[in-house]
Amino acid sequence: MTFHNAKGLRPIRRPTLNRIGALGVALMLACGHATAAAPTGAPAAAAATPVSAPASLSVSKIDFKRGDDGAGRLVLQFDGQGANPDLRNQGDSVVIDVGNARLPEQLQKPLNVTDFATPVQRIDAKPYGGGTQLVLSTNSAFESLAYQSGNEYVVEITPKEGIAATGAITTSTIAQAASAVAQRGYSGRPVTFNFQDVPVRTVLQLIAEESNLNVVASDSVAGNVTLRLVNVPWDQALDIVLRAKGLDKRRDGSVIWVGPQAELAKFEQEKEDARIAIENREDLITDYVQINYHSASAIFKALTEARGIGNGSGGQGGGGSGNSAQEESGFLTSRGRIVADERTNMLMISDIPKKVARMRELIGVIDRPVDQVLIESRIVIATDTFARELGAKFGVSGSRDNVFFNNSVENNGSNINNQATVDTAYQRAVNEWAAGGGTGAAPVRDPYTITRGLMSNLPVAATSNPASLALSILNAGYLLDVELSAMQTESRGEVISNPRVVTTNQREALIKQGKEIGYVTISAGGAGGGNQANVQFKEVVLELKVTPTITNDNRVFLNMAVKKDEVDQWIELEGYGTVPSINRREVNTAVLVEDGQTVVIGGVYEFTDRNSISKVPFLGDVPFLGNLFKKRSRNKDKAELLVFVTPKVLRVAKGK
Repeated sequence: MTFHNAKGLRPIRRPTLNRIGALGVALMLACGHATAAAPTGAPAAAAATPVSAPASLSVSKIDFKRGDDGAGRLVLQFDGQGANPDLRNQGDSVVIDVGNARLPEQLQKPLNVTDFATPVQRIDAKPYGGGTQLVLSTNSAFESLAYQSGNEYVVEITPKEGIAATGAITTSTIAQAASAVAQRGYSGRPVTFNFQDVPVRTVLQLIAEESNLNVVASDSVAGNVTLRLVNVPWDQALDIVLRAKGLDKRRDGSVIWVGPQAELAKFEQEKEDARIAIENREDLITDYVQINYHSASAIFKALTEARGIGNGSGGQGGGGSGNSAQEESGFLTSRGRIVADERTNMLMISDIPKKVARMRELIGVIDRPVDQVLIESRIVIATDTFARELGAKFGVSGSRDNVFFNNSVENNGSNINNQATVDTAYQRAVNEWAAGGGTGAAPVRDPYTITRGLMSNLPVAATSNPASLALSILNAGYLLDVELSAMQTESRGEVISNPRVVTTNQREALIKQGKEIGYVTISAGGAGGGNQANVQFKEVVLELKVTPTITNDNRVFLNMAVKKDEVDQWIELEGYGTVPSINRREVNTAVLVEDGQTVVIGGVYEFTDRNSISKVPFLGDVPFLGNLFKKRSRNKDKAELLVFVTPKVLRVAKGK
């Protein structure tokens, strides 16, 4: 391996750079090319003069992709090695000249890449001076970088963060630039590299100087790389070089180890295998862990169901073997064992000391008191009823003679023609009663009465105990009878149920209060082929079922069901008794509530407004007098159901 120390290289950095520049010039002279790198943003006149010599290579593929953070990535592939591309920024475009590679006719066409949502909008590929030229047109500020590996040349165009375009460079400008670089995940100091076919080891040495870190390169790190990087963080430049050459890195403090990906992966695998081999030779110990706030069986199940645990068979006290990948994904080694004792609520763990200590720490995190939640619910049923009725009775009655007697008078209540005849008959009846010794009831003389005859009878319902106003007009032989009745009823009621329950976090709780109503059902198959009566029961209860979950932001997620039943009426079935009609009120919901906050989780509002009129046809439609022949009623019913819930967290857990 080769070791580069950045601190030791600092004093000779200038000579080293000079040697690299001289090496680049010598290589260009040897290849017969004169290449001039144009500064960023330079006009086209300052660009390198195109090579007119016949091209020895050709472009085999032009590909465009979208990279990370909205960057556009152009990939040029050649049919061989030795391509010499040159990149320059020209206004809003990026121009790539490849003097020693011709462009096949099928690739000489423009590419519209707007749909990739990158700074690049269009790519124009065309022959130029016996070689190839590609122009990348952009629509916004950008940064460009390029690197070459073998027969592949990659150009990345990344969006530039907004930085002040005019004026002197200020502290704010530098801060904006640093923030833009940090957002892309790199924080190293910007560097500028422009190399043509330079050894990778030389590039790593320069990066070591810029980063002030020690770089160790594996002996298998070889090959050359072509780079053009302008103001790129050194850690990003390192990643680009490693990706271009199929390398990877591992960092330990101030030392970076660079090598092929396969070599580093093999080293880590061998290191892990050696660690496992040491653990397999280590003596086992046994430890006993008392479970206080949980169930030992539940913790045992959670630990043994983890993928790759030693006794992965799931049996208590089982053992087994597994490879290194499985062992690392579990909690115990392949020789480890765990047993749960339900009687003492204890776990027995047998493994190497490191694994046992880790298991005890894990169980200590799991086995701790859990917060509790008090759920208070209020179910309010409010009713408001209003009823008003107006009714009337109307009639006219009478007789021709206008005189009636009871059964004790002569002629057995028959009509008497005049007042003198009435007096004579009454006196005779008195004399006969006296002659008989005065036994029995004395004769009674009937008053002048007339039997009532109603023509319209539409009163208020008698069960309502209405108020009435009657008017009778009596004339010779006739009776005019009018009776008005009225009733108004108002009723307001409120039923409040207040179930409460306390439960632990994420544990379902149920509270229920009520009764069971018995009723009879009929089924076939009785004695003699008849019907058989069966008694069944139906629950009529107030029930609260809830599962709370306490969140990290001090709120409570409630998955709950609230139910309140009541018997509305009993339905009579002749020969079979009665069956109940049940009103059901139920809410099933899930809601997120602040600790101690009251929320309405459900509500039902019912409103009924009914007007009715009963009347005698035609007569009831007569203005004013028609009120004597009709009955009016109006009913308003309002019912409202509201369910309130208030959760309160009872903190009992320690060490949070």
